[in-house]
Amino acid sequence: MAKCAATNAALVGHSQERGRGGRSAAVLGEGVWHLVVDCHVHLHGQGRTAMENVDFRLGYADRLGIDVLIVSLGETLKHQPTADDIEADNNWVRDAVEYCPERISGLVYASPNHIDQTLDAMERHIHDGPMVGLKMWVCRRCSDPGYDAIVEYAVELGVPIQQHTWMKSTGNLETESTPWDLLELARRHPRAQFVMAHSGGNWEKGIRIVAEQPNIAIDLCGGDPEAGQTEYAVSYLGAERVLFGSDATGRSFASQLGKVTGAELTDAQRQLILGGNASRLFAPEEHSGAE
Repeated sequence: MAKCAATNAALVGHSQERGRGGRSAAVLGEGVWHLVVDCHVHLHGQGRTAMENVDFRLGYADRLGIDVLIVSLGETLKHQPTADDIEADNNWVRDAVEYCPERISGLVYASPNHIDQTLDAMERHIHDGPMVGLKMWVCRRCSDPGYDAIVEYAVELGVPIQQHTWMKSTGNLETESTPWDLLELARRHPRAQFVMAHSGGNWEKGIRIVAEQPNIAIDLCGGDPEAGQTEYAVSYLGAERVLFGSDATGRSFASQLGKVTGAELTDAQRQLILGGNASRLFAPEEHSGAE
C-alpha cells in the first residue's frame, strides 16, 4: 500500500487538529496540535520514479510526524535547465502531487531564461492544476529584471515564491542569489509573497537583511541544526514569517525538524512554524487571482 494512502493527513491549506494520542503527538507534547508541513523537499530520482520516491520519503516522514511535503525541482538538479528540462521537472513534480494529493504539494520550477515555457507551466500546473507556488533556484540572480514577468503572474495567481539564497564563504555561483538580491526583488514587487530558502545561508546575516521587508518569510532548511537559529529568526521576524523546511534529500528530516522541536518557543509559535504558516501561504483555495 502506498504511504500516501496509509494516513488521513490534510491538504496544505486545510487545518487539522489532533489530540495527544495522534501519530505525531510527541512533536508538540502538550495539548492539541496542527498539521506539520515541510515546505522544502526534493524528490531526486536515485533510480526511482516520482511515485516510488514519494513512498520512500513518506516512510521517513511518518516516523517523525511530518504530514505534508512541499516538493520542487525534478529528477536531477540542473543549474541552467533547458525548456525541455523545465517541462520534464515540472511534470515529475506534478506526477508526485497527483499520486498523493493528500500529502504532497508541488512548486513550479521557474526560469527567466525560458519565460514563455515558465508562464505556460504556471498556467497549466497552478491556474489549471494542483500546484501551489513557484521555485526559483540559480538560473539567474533573482534581482535580475528577467524575473519580473514571472513574479507578476505569481501575484495574479495569488501564490508564493520560494527563492534559493546563500552566502558561501568560498563565494556563490555567479548566478546564485543572496538575501540582498531577494530584498531588491521584494521591494520591486511589494504585492508578491516570497519565502527566502535556507534563511539566506548565513542565517544571522540573512535574517537581518530581510527583517524589515514584510513580504519576505524565511525557511529554516539546510545547514547544521545550530542552537539559537529559530529563536533568532522569531526575534527579528516574528513567528508568522518563519517556516519549517528540511531540504531533504540534501538534509535529513530529523536534523532539520530538531531546529524547531528543540527551540525555546511557545506552543503557539511552534505550531505556526511547523505548519500553520505554510498552510496559510501555500493554501490552494486562495489561488483565485488575488489582487
